[in-house]
Amino acid sequence: MRVVLLGTAAGGGLPRWNCACAFCTAARDGTLPARTRECAAVTGNGRDWWLLNASPDLRTQLAATPALWPGPRHTPLRGVLLTDAESDHVTGLTELRGAAGLKIYAAPPVRAVLDRHAHGEWADSAAEGGFVLAGGLVVTAHPVGTAIRTGPSWTAYRIEDLASGGVLVYAPCVGAWSPVLDELCAGADCVLLDGTCFTADETGTGVRSGAGRAAPGHLPVGGPDGSLAALARHPGPRRIYTHLGDGNPLLDPVSPARARVTEHGAEILPDGTELVL
Repeated sequence: MRVVLLGTAAGGGLPRWNCACAFCTAARDGTLPARTRECAAVTGNGRDWWLLNASPDLRTQLAATPALWPGPRHTPLRGVLLTDAESDHVTGLTELRGAAGLKIYAAPPVRAVLDRHAHGEWADSAAEGGFVLAGGLVVTAHPVGTAIRTGPSWTAYRIEDLASGGVLVYAPCVGAWSPVLDELCAGADCVLLDGTCFTADETGTGVRSGAGRAAPGHLPVGGPDGSLAALARHPGPRRIYTHLGDGNPLLDPVSPARARVTEHGAEILPDGTELVL
């Protein structure tokens, strides 16, 4: 299984257009790498690719990834697996209009919000027993919280490559740690996990339009009840944080927060990173 991290930032990307905080300023002047909004792509055979969410930056992300470029008579994209109905995870569906046979997997509440605004064949990601994707990938969906702003639940996906046996857990938005996540992590080779905020009251590091915004509903990375402490119970899989908010100190490679995450064996990777499981 190959996985490409097309984008790794939370809503607005890095830099956010209307933000002059320290991290956004550093991304503008090149001190920190810019990041597009969270999205990934996965394949089991190198020919059939599936998007994990569809960010507003999808056109740029596809153009930067040669494996996803179209051929003379086809595109390697077969469909999209949506984790929620957040605009930063679904707006990219509009870029996929005209793609013949595109299949969109989503939980029923997400579909109810979106199916009037997207083209393609819809399928229930929460179907009992999971589903099989072209390219030899078997997928099951698991609820991991509720999006406060949009209502429909957040979904985590367990994706297994039948050929290699590799298992990816994709959970870019998590509301609270649960036994479900413990079970998923225990059997995974790689976990892509919600890194929106390091602390629950995180609001950024400087001046922004709409200052004081936090990340409601997202499980923080740090703290005794945060995801990093929970991941310590699962040292086996590769553990990677994605969906990084623009106020998250994990964006800074020399911050104490980054040092702590690294010490615990978790990773912060740039856009465009490819993983092989």
